[in-house]
Amino acid sequence: MKTYLGKYQTVIDETIRNLSKNKIVHRIWQKDYTVWNDEPTEISNRLGWLDCIESTAKSFKEIKSFVDEIRSEGFTDVLLMGMGGSSLAPEVFRLTFGVKYGYLDLQVLDSTHPEAVLEYEKKLDPSRTLYIVSTKSGGTIETISFMKYFFNSTVKKLGKEKASQNFVAITDPGSGLESIAKKLNFRKIFLNDPDIGGRFSALSLFGIVPAALIGIDMEKLFSKASVIVEESRNGDIQENSSAMLGAIIGKLASGHVDKLTIICSPQIQYIGAWLEQLIAESTGKDGKGIVPVDLEIVNIPGNYSSDRAFVYLKLKNDLTFDKKVEELKDAGFPVIEFTLDDIYDLAGEFFRWEFATAVAGHVLKVQPFNQPNVESAKAAARNMMKQYSESGNLPLLDPAITESGIKVYGNVKSDNLKGVLNEFLSLSVKGKSYVALQAFLKPESKTWQILQVLRLKIFSKYNVATTLGYGPRFLHSTGQLHKGDSGYGLFIQLVADDASETPIPAEAGEEVSSISFCTLINAQALGDRLALIDNGRKVIRFHLGKNIAENMTKLANLI
Repeated sequence: MKTYLGKYQTVIDETIRNLSKNKIVHRIWQKDYTVWNDEPTEISNRLGWLDCIESTAKSFKEIKSFVDEIRSEGFTDVLLMGMGGSSLAPEVFRLTFGVKYGYLDLQVLDSTHPEAVLEYEKKLDPSRTLYIVSTKSGGTIETISFMKYFFNSTVKKLGKEKASQNFVAITDPGSGLESIAKKLNFRKIFLNDPDIGGRFSALSLFGIVPAALIGIDMEKLFSKASVIVEESRNGDIQENSSAMLGAIIGKLASGHVDKLTIICSPQIQYIGAWLEQLIAESTGKDGKGIVPVDLEIVNIPGNYSSDRAFVYLKLKNDLTFDKKVEELKDAGFPVIEFTLDDIYDLAGEFFRWEFATAVAGHVLKVQPFNQPNVESAKAAARNMMKQYSESGNLPLLDPAITESGIKVYGNVKSDNLKGVLNEFLSLSVKGKSYVALQAFLKPESKTWQILQVLRLKIFSKYNVATTLGYGPRFLHSTGQLHKGDSGYGLFIQLVADDASETPIPAEAGEEVSSISFCTLINAQALGDRLALIDNGRKVIRFHLGKNIAENMTKLANLI
């Protein structure tokens, strides 16, 4: 770990002294809830991640036996259905490590967009696909909806008895999913330690079962992680990079340097999405927060505002961003740098950042293990769906203006698209604001590239941090921060016409349906918009119609 803290060194040194004086590292390992709050609620039963190495390793034999069995039966693919903490670490493993010869390819479904669901149904052969239903609570609406849809689809093609043997659950003991999996005779149910929160679960069964299926060496992975685990026990914070990292990012954020910009070597860039959830959902509450900025194009120092700090995760011998990071250091921006020997070192980064986030929560005086504002968007979406079930329609919004096939919703003064967009973005405050692009669209490469162009245009003109997330995925990640932080975010919601209704079965194994994926994703978008407005956030909504790429390009060209 290398740090370049410049003018912030003195205040951070004082923070480190206070952490040492109050024995914070020792108390975290003793699972002392008073590190964060006077009440143990949602803390005492959320610290199992500290013991994750030992507890997960006990299941290695069971996991290996399961993987061997699956391979021997000719399975070639895995579709993991999950949201947030249940899906992000498996995605990092697959995109970073690839698939070892003879093992299963892993796909992750975490979008309720109907076309995304249909795409996986069309491209995967159910006779050779293992379906993993992954949710800690066992009741996550998106995950259970995926499960019901794909269970029914597989039953139609393979028959119920064979279809059941293609399904696996990863969940907590006693969850609703455990009951469903038993009722439907799933091939396997993995029960995770219930004292591990979702976003702290990368090294638990939620992350390691999918990792084993693609051929990752579990022993090697955990030997790398154990090095950081042991270092994190060190009460001398100067010798404890995890605690040091938490002290730095927590103290910087408390002084309004709260846009933690993540720069990674290309091969390991996918960890950014996992870090985004961990940091945002853990710290973004009580009017505070660290805003993780992932996959923003690295720019020249002069285009960044004073609210920026940078973390640089690089693989040894990779020089891709070295020059640009040196320029940031020379310009006086705080930079934290970690060098990884190989991709297996990501296991240590998972734990390092979990521990650092726990420390940062103490420094910021926030409870890092709950997510009080996530429920507000869920409740609003449930109300939308209740209205739909009663009336057959979701709430209708009146557009402020319509131009070139794009409808705009929000409180606007301008009467044209260019004026509306720049009027909204002009509400940003340099050194405080960030702009969040919330795309309730089908995740695909072409869409992402245009969104990145739109993002870069906003950053270059207004010099504010930008974030980008697909809905409803981000609702289980940065959604907490959006409603719980200091309130300087500007939110651009992008929606479009959906090509297919794609009914969601009321129950697995039954044909009856009262709602579609189209209705679900629209209810989630409307619900999140309402939750943001109720929390005093600035929101504008663009309906792109059917010509999504063309109309997003129009928006980008207006900035």
